[in-house]
Amino acid sequence: MIPLRAAEQASASPRRSAFIYLANGVHSLNYQITTPGEGYQFSRSLKPLEKHRDVITPISGLHHPGSLSHHHNCIKIWLTGGKLGPSDRNTISVDQKMAEVTAPHTRYPSMEIAITQESLAWTADGVQLPPMRRCSEIFASLFEEPKGGIAAQRRALRRKASVLDDNLAEVRRLEQKMGAADKGRLDQYLSSVREAEIRTRRADAWLDTPLPPISDADRKRTDRDIPDTQAGDYFRTVYDLMVLAFQTDVTRVATFSLGGEGQAIAIPEIGITESRHQLSHHGGDAGYIEKLTNYDTFAIEQYGYFLSRLQETKDLDGRPLLGSTMALFGSGMSYGHSHGNANLPLVLAGGSDLGLQHGRHLDFNQGHFNGYQLDKPGEHYALCSRPANPDAHMSNLLAMMAQRMGVETDTFGDSNSVIEV
Repeated sequence: MIPLRAAEQASASPRRSAFIYLANGVHSLNYQITTPGEGYQFSRSLKPLEKHRDVITPISGLHHPGSLSHHHNCIKIWLTGGKLGPSDRNTISVDQKMAEVTAPHTRYPSMEIAITQESLAWTADGVQLPPMRRCSEIFASLFEEPKGGIAAQRRALRRKASVLDDNLAEVRRLEQKMGAADKGRLDQYLSSVREAEIRTRRADAWLDTPLPPISDADRKRTDRDIPDTQAGDYFRTVYDLMVLAFQTDVTRVATFSLGGEGQAIAIPEIGITESRHQLSHHGGDAGYIEKLTNYDTFAIEQYGYFLSRLQETKDLDGRPLLGSTMALFGSGMSYGHSHGNANLPLVLAGGSDLGLQHGRHLDFNQGHFNGYQLDKPGEHYALCSRPANPDAHMSNLLAMMAQRMGVETDTFGDSNSVIEV
């Protein structure tokens, strides 16, 4: 249980993390950086990040063993390092592990946003947290006074807590009559109820703490709704909301899914009317490949906007917010047209105040293969389907990020070491 102390003093040096997910991998032939270390050449898709070279680390060669051959479900374990299978149950995602440490200092343990489908966040009981979608609703949930005033909100929260208590009591009576299979499903339901109960109690405890003041400029920038036919505007507004949430310290952990593998949106503003899933199954069609590459570049450009906003926004100590914020961008799939879950596309940025040092391409394929052969697509796709380095688990990266956030742990998920950045 997280301590529910609304009067908790804010820590002197907040640490923050953001995770951004791109569905269906990338067009790897136009994405892959081919030289390790410093002085690497940016690929076509990653070119928008060249101006951020000193604060980013592109990473190649990592994978989640539990997602190999499971393809479209890889989003479920991108931040957990769990296993995918009919009898497997997910584990806690790294953002929620971080939230266990940061939540006592913030009004909200974390924020979960997804433009379509589900969030990236999973609790310790393997329950997926629901996402928010509309920008105006995200803004209201973070920065608006409750409708009807604090007293009305407190009554509503306590009614909800009472209903949850009654519900648990009734379920416990039913549990005695259930078989083993039904009890397994019941456990998942009870975990969801317990999570709702914890969040309800937290909301009640923070009601008497004033909300942070929001400037007219920030309100105009973020308190609005954008149709998904204007994807760039929507992405940038969500990034602005994340920056504002970090700057005002209402939360220190955020996840943002740009859509799941089955429902990532089209981007008509740049001439893409097909879904991302459709483009990822390009079958070698040159037109689809070009559109998929443009989609990759566009999404990476918006991520670059997020980094710029973090760099220009001041933290509590007057330093750039980017220094105290780690921002991981990537996918649980390498490429989508015939599916591959190795050699994941990942970029880690920020966190210099947490000890991260950037400016190089961190490549875990090196020493385990004969070099990148982008002129031989079949050879490269094989690298993206079967790990060249079986010990290079993505959980090693997540473990490092958890440690930099103050989580006292030697491991996370299926990690077998800790990556140094």
